[in-house]
Amino acid sequence: MPIVKNVSRAVSQLLQSSGCGCGVSIVPVRCIGVSPRQVASDASFHSVSFAESDHPRVLITGGLGQLGVGLAKLLRKHFGKNNVILSDIRKPADNIFYSGPFIYADILDYKNLREIVVNNRISWLFHYSALLSAVGEANVPLARAVNITGLHNVLDIAAEHNLRLFVPSTIGAFGPTSPRDPTPDLCIQRPRTIYGVSKVHAELMGEYYHYRYGLDFRCLRYPGIISADSQPGGGTTDYAVQIFHDAIKTGKFQCNLKPDTRLPMMYIDDCLKATLEIMEAPAEALSMRTYNISAMSFTPEELAQEVQKHVPELQVTYNVDEVRQAIADSWPMNFDDRNARRDWGWKHDYDLPELVTTMFSFLGSDSRIAQAN
Repeated sequence: MPIVKNVSRAVSQLLQSSGCGCGVSIVPVRCIGVSPRQVASDASFHSVSFAESDHPRVLITGGLGQLGVGLAKLLRKHFGKNNVILSDIRKPADNIFYSGPFIYADILDYKNLREIVVNNRISWLFHYSALLSAVGEANVPLARAVNITGLHNVLDIAAEHNLRLFVPSTIGAFGPTSPRDPTPDLCIQRPRTIYGVSKVHAELMGEYYHYRYGLDFRCLRYPGIISADSQPGGGTTDYAVQIFHDAIKTGKFQCNLKPDTRLPMMYIDDCLKATLEIMEAPAEALSMRTYNISAMSFTPEELAQEVQKHVPELQVTYNVDEVRQAIADSWPMNFDDRNARRDWGWKHDYDLPELVTTMFSFLGSDSRIAQAN
């Protein structure tokens, strides 16, 4: 089994080196293989749907990534601290561990994941476990296991226990043959990364399970997500986070994309708001199961100019990473999200100036600006 050995070696290396707060959730290889999916006819479990309780009981997989912690905080405000369980295979920081329920959950361990759903009476599941674009290209076997095999486990469990399931998709689900400006909800999708391929697979499988088994599957195609709470870690759009850290720490930023590379972006608060809104939307309001959502679209040069309004001395250079540039060149330049705005009232709050101001307010740029003055 050479592929398993290779993946095992990669997992060990990544677990030793990973220190970022990105959306990457590394999984143990011991669970790769066939999971027992046959449920005995007399199996005993109790599953509570949203309609049967005051609030949904929520499980977030891959919850220590870029979006999981923020989503847990938002959902706990809405549904109560103990109704939202954060899960991952990594050890959480103390502030996360003590902020609300946390549980170990390996998405490749079908039996364990099913037990968590049953024992905690889960009714909503947010599936965030995934390897992002650049990291996935560096380790395709691991990305295939996490992003595809893990998804199959989640789909089966969600269908069996009548869960409302959210799986995020991405601008990476499109490819160079997709229309780029703008990119509609429905068009040709031929991505050229394992991350993108796995997300198209998730979109289609979720829609299939909806029509075949009645699964309440909901999906949003996220643009690049920008957050002050996490470090960059493996995404092609991570330059848009790195620039703020470098502006504050060193006053110098080297971008790994060309200055005119236009991509759709979104501040994390808008992203989390949209995620909650799509989950709360009445099923009859949804004309499709996967929606584009968008807020703004900019280039590295445009972002740098806006950042320099706050840190005038920032020096920006470009050292293009050919792998990431090729990925970015195959992605949409602008998202057409008119269906989300029509069907369930999606509306963003942050444009580029508000994004930059908010990022600096969180990252503490005032001290550097005062020092420069």
